[in-house]
Amino acid sequence: MIESELLVETHGPVTRLVMNRPQAMNALNLAMLDRFRAELPRLAEDASCRVLVLTGTGGAFCAGADLKQALGKPPAPGEADFLDRAREVLDLLAAFPKPLIAALNGVTMAGGLELAMCADIMLAAEGAQIGDAHANFGVYPGGGGAAVLPRLVPLNTAMYLLFTGKTLPAADFKALGLVSEVHPEGELGEAALRLGAAIALKSPIALRRMKEVARASADKSRADALLHEQVMLRAHLRSADLAEGLAAFAEKRPPRFTGR
Repeated sequence: MIESELLVETHGPVTRLVMNRPQAMNALNLAMLDRFRAELPRLAEDASCRVLVLTGTGGAFCAGADLKQALGKPPAPGEADFLDRAREVLDLLAAFPKPLIAALNGVTMAGGLELAMCADIMLAAEGAQIGDAHANFGVYPGGGGAAVLPRLVPLNTAMYLLFTGKTLPAADFKALGLVSEVHPEGELGEAALRLGAAIALKSPIALRRMKEVARASADKSRADALLHEQVMLRAHLRSADLAEGLAAFAEKRPPRFTGR
């Protein structure tokens, strides 16, 4: 039996999505994109999933699009093409309302880096090589390589990566602040689950509101971002989780957050 191109694993409150085309360096094909399009909306609504971890099998996180399909024959009239489906997946990941951790277990380039840049936190294996790489194949980025990467690393670094197509080790990206933690290859999976489990103990509604404001702030003035935060705070003052957090602090016990 052929395993799915995208595996869904439940680890308590942490759900792990595993790209599973190791023979193709987890390159994105139509079947994998369709699985993402089915699973991400479901997990966004599933209260038992509090944190999402995205990773890959084998020696790659994701090497980008499967060019045979991406540049293959056009779809039938009225059918979404490869770029439409890929754009939808990237939009679903970027708008995912819960904390999203990308665990870069190996080669991460082109569309793979664009997937990772949708995450809130990136962890990486020591041996992971990361870069844009579109220029190596005469391909133009369409998921954030040119538009988002310069927002996450210094502009001259982004241009170096875009123009040369080079990949750099995970440690270099940790120094740039794009990767938060680097772990030995055999320890990355457990490290991502531990971090996810620690985050899952926090108030889901507080995390969702923090993520919404933080994500939106990049496109706002400082004054507008602060106003957004204040409006969200007003709403949060009426939440059950805030009352529970304050009660737990007063009673010197761990809080039991419900996400309300």
